Amino acid sequence: MNKNVILSCAVTGAGETAGRSEHVPVTPKEIADSAIKAAKAGATIAHIHVRDPKTGKLSHDVNLFKEVVERVREADTDVILNITAGGGGDWVPSSEDPTRGGEGTDIQTPAERHEPVGLLLPEICTLDCGSVNFGDQIYISPATWLREHAQLIKDSGVTPELECFDTGHIRFANQLVHEGLVEGNPMFQFCLGIPWGADADAETISYMKSRIPENATWAAFGIGRMQMPILAESVLQGGNARVGLEDNLYLKKGQLATNEQLVDKGVGIIQSLGADVMSPADAREFLNLRNPHGEAD
Repeated sequence: MNKNVILSCAVTGAGETAGRSEHVPVTPKEIADSAIKAAKAGATIAHIHVRDPKTGKLSHDVNLFKEVVERVREADTDVILNITAGGGGDWVPSSEDPTRGGEGTDIQTPAERHEPVGLLLPEICTLDCGSVNFGDQIYISPATWLREHAQLIKDSGVTPELECFDTGHIRFANQLVHEGLVEGNPMFQFCLGIPWGADADAETISYMKSRIPENATWAAFGIGRMQMPILAESVLQGGNARVGLEDNLYLKKGQLATNEQLVDKGVGIIQSLGADVMSPADAREFLNLRNPHGEAD
């Protein structure tokens, strides 16, 4: 069991959720404010996507990321920032020509995915470690792209969070470590329950954690109703955890949640298991992350 848990809050995500809950933050100010509230509720890390303020849909606009980061960094409340670098990977086959991407396709090169990370230098960014059937679309992340992207992250000095949606992703993440493209103690995130990736259950966590290096840290999250059960199971099996509106909109059946409510509930579960949530300062030291404040924590 993990007695000192790093708790992430995935604040908004990229899915079509803004129209399903008024609590999903959309504008940079809303996203930053929600990240700060999550931190005040006990989150160690805020995982950041941005959205088009006019449509509420996914955006890759570097200026939106910049505004979010600046607002969070200027706040009195400390939180580790983890910026997504997995955007621009969606491929939906055209109904007219299945050899081409149709409506909803959104592909970026590794350099484009890395742009906000390289500019803003958060402590952590995500690296999605392979392609996967993602509902009715395909998330595209070929091995050659991943090697290029991993090198960009390494050169920037940002720590990659190796997101694994299936067991083959762990195999490739380990290969990146073997090739020296990921240095130090690697960070893994097991992303569970997404159709059609790895299942959200105890057996999957047990298998995935058995396949990572001994010096690695890891976390797991489940989507929808499995968010809190996977949080508890991850802690019991020695890992860290993630909650947030990217993965689940409900506090309980029929009751829409805010990010800070999900964090508060997650903290309560962690503490009920006899563990504590690590502070951002302690987690930076534990994970050997850069300090954006420019001074010793």
